[in-house]
Amino acid sequence: MNLFSLIVPAYNEGDHIYDNLREISDTLSGTGIDYEILAVNDGSRDNTGAEIERASKFIRGVKDCGYDVNRGKGGAILHGIRNSKGDVVGFIDADLELPARLLPDFLDVMQKEGCRVVIGSKMHKDSKVEYPALRKFVSWGYYVMLKILFGLKCKDTQTGIKIYEGDLLRTIGSVQRISSYAFDIEQLALAHYKGADIREMPVEVHYVRTGSFSRIRIGSIFKMFFDTINIWWNLRVRKKYGL
Repeated sequence: MNLFSLIVPAYNEGDHIYDNLREISDTLSGTGIDYEILAVNDGSRDNTGAEIERASKFIRGVKDCGYDVNRGKGGAILHGIRNSKGDVVGFIDADLELPARLLPDFLDVMQKEGCRVVIGSKMHKDSKVEYPALRKFVSWGYYVMLKILFGLKCKDTQTGIKIYEGDLLRTIGSVQRISSYAFDIEQLALAHYKGADIREMPVEVHYVRTGSFSRIRIGSIFKMFFDTINIWWNLRVRKKYGL
């Protein structure tokens, strides 16, 4: 691997983004690999953009890839994918509820085992996270649904730390249609369709927001369900992705 591109989508993270980008950079520096950190200000209404611009001047590897109009997390990650150059491309949530120190193990597994996708999973038996019954029920429901629709065996598609073989992710990103909560599902379904080996890894979650477990509303769950059916329809029936 010559270059690792890490996308950090950020919306209204002005209070923490500079320090978190510093932590990410320090972590990746310790791996000895070459890296770029694509910090994407997703049209924030606070000082996130200014803090990312400052970080790009003073923190190794940070590149300011922001824009002014909010596109949602999926849109921010797609923007980062289009601007990435790495042999391996990944993304991590800007709040670092999933700590940056998980990344070296993900990269090590990809290199040693030859898998093309490595994702974090809160449902992994070795993960360290308190998981409410409702969220666990929804996750298991989606696990069954995705296994039936796409043959996916991933137990948790929504955890915000993933790495992909760069060319694979750029190919997928060029045809993705979803930018909302089902964005991760579409990405993994397309990777599986391309024959990629997907490896799940344990995670540790350190909640930094009040109500972190309740950020996804019932309406969003229904939208994710219908978007997932739409992905299946376009992939399996209409074959509109062109892969």
